[in-house]
Amino acid sequence: MSEFKVKFRGVRGSYPIAKKEYLKYGGNTSCVEVYAGGNLIVLDAGTGLIDVGNELLEHYIASGVDNDSRTPIRATVLLSHIHQDHIQGFTFFRPLHIPSTVINVYGNVNYNESLSDELAELLFGKSFPLDLGDIAGNLNIRNIAETDAIILRRGEPPVIKRIERQDDLASTGEDDVVITCYRSYAHPQEGVIIYKISYKGKVLVYATDKESYLGGDKKLANFARGCNLLIHDAQYTTEDYMSSFVPKQGYGHSTFDMAVECQKQVNAEQLVFFHFDPGYDDEKLDEINEHYKALGGKAILAYEGLEIDLL
Repeated sequence: MSEFKVKFRGVRGSYPIAKKEYLKYGGNTSCVEVYAGGNLIVLDAGTGLIDVGNELLEHYIASGVDNDSRTPIRATVLLSHIHQDHIQGFTFFRPLHIPSTVINVYGNVNYNESLSDELAELLFGKSFPLDLGDIAGNLNIRNIAETDAIILRRGEPPVIKRIERQDDLASTGEDDVVITCYRSYAHPQEGVIIYKISYKGKVLVYATDKESYLGGDKKLANFARGCNLLIHDAQYTTEDYMSSFVPKQGYGHSTFDMAVECQKQVNAEQLVFFHFDPGYDDEKLDEINEHYKALGGKAILAYEGLEIDLL
């Protein structure tokens, strides 16, 4: 059975927040769960990843009477970058401690650096009771480049295909999930990876933690053109971004208006605002939501638990 379902697990930027004024939209940091063609794909590993892991563990336990008969947990994790709010949930992702678990992690760091080494240093060792090598599950961490495409097929290991010409992906199968990416330098300090997930003629683009440019981001417009769902950074209102007291220009984040302009340039069918400033409580986001209702439902605010079916 074909499926292309998106569920938002964490929609905040910068740091998680737990207050009663934040219950409607949620206080967890960046994490989006995608099921496409029988494959679990997770976009970023913020604190929203923790609930994903807890639910996967429940399904794993219910799938059999012992570890030998249970269905292994398999997932592909795509990291936009390795700032804290995008990796905070990783060490508390409980399926990592099951020997049969297979998690393939992709991302990109500075040239001549290893994503595996960077995650080991940031998340484990001195900052956590376990080292990366102590993880019981099969954790495969790999750098990905703009010239790579990840091909996912149900029940099979991911295939990395080198893209040298535009037609190099023409041979992919009807049931293949195709993931491509490019690196934007509109976020300090090492840039950010923008991802595109394509399946059954539908396209999702995940563009968080990037600032817009004068006249729009032409590279993103070309990459995302005609997509069905655009998840776009919207950390600030225009007023906060242009504040004379604490301006946010150069912080590497967009405004809601920048996201709308991108949607127009891309001609995206649906825009979801994402990665909200932790200072924006439910009341503030409700006000913002009311303002953008004028777009007729083509642009909506993300919230924890929001589900979108692309097929």
